[in-house]
Amino acid sequence: MMGFRTLFYKEILRFWKVSFQTVLAPIVTALLYLTIFGHALRGRVEVFPGVEYTSFLIPGLVMMSVLQNAFANSSSSLIQSKITGNLVFVLLPPLTHWEMFGAYVLASVVRGLVVGFGVFVVTIWFVPLSMTAPIYIIAFAVLGSAILGTLGLIAGIWADKFDQLAAFQNFLIMPLTFLSGVFYSTHTLPEIWRHASRLNPFFYMIDGFRYGFFGVSDVAPLTSLAVVVAFFAAIAALAMRMLASGYKLRH
Repeated sequence: MMGFRTLFYKEILRFWKVSFQTVLAPIVTALLYLTIFGHALRGRVEVFPGVEYTSFLIPGLVMMSVLQNAFANSSSSLIQSKITGNLVFVLLPPLTHWEMFGAYVLASVVRGLVVGFGVFVVTIWFVPLSMTAPIYIIAFAVLGSAILGTLGLIAGIWADKFDQLAAFQNFLIMPLTFLSGVFYSTHTLPEIWRHASRLNPFFYMIDGFRYGFFGVSDVAPLTSLAVVVAFFAAIAALAMRMLASGYKLRH
């Protein structure tokens, strides 16, 4: 496990040494979202009975920050290593694809959870939140950050330059995140769009995470958990296959 621990430690240091950019900046961004949307819609929208809009918005912003930063961690690490040429120092040691996968994804989980916790601590000053089911909160936060860390790993392996990585993020990750119910509940949508939202795996991460705070959700939490676990298993298998074959890594 020495190789795994070393690579994991390296990935943690990589984002922590620039924490002003990787941790503080996303917290400020989430705070701006809360200020703008919360001020504009407070008292005008009640998504769940007895839950004001600002309270509804906070878990969505926390989870959105977790997902986006988990993706950014693994994807940016790989693409930077490929472009600068120092990826060879990761490929030369006798690291198995399991160790590489575990180190990159676990470091992404750590960054996602650190940012998410920071967003939560800052935003609860606006509206205090209770936790109806903390186990669901932890489960969906960990699984969601692991999924996005894995997607970042896949994107980093596939991309050869920053433009390709930006396209992956702008045309896949960002739309799926913003259309997952961060700012709204899908039961307020027309029927056709409500059904379309059920095809978005990110929706189940947000909805299950929000259930942990309010005890209500658009979909049963166990259903959301099953979808999230199945999605993680599928993309994890793909990522490990890419690592094992050396796809776009061993030229």
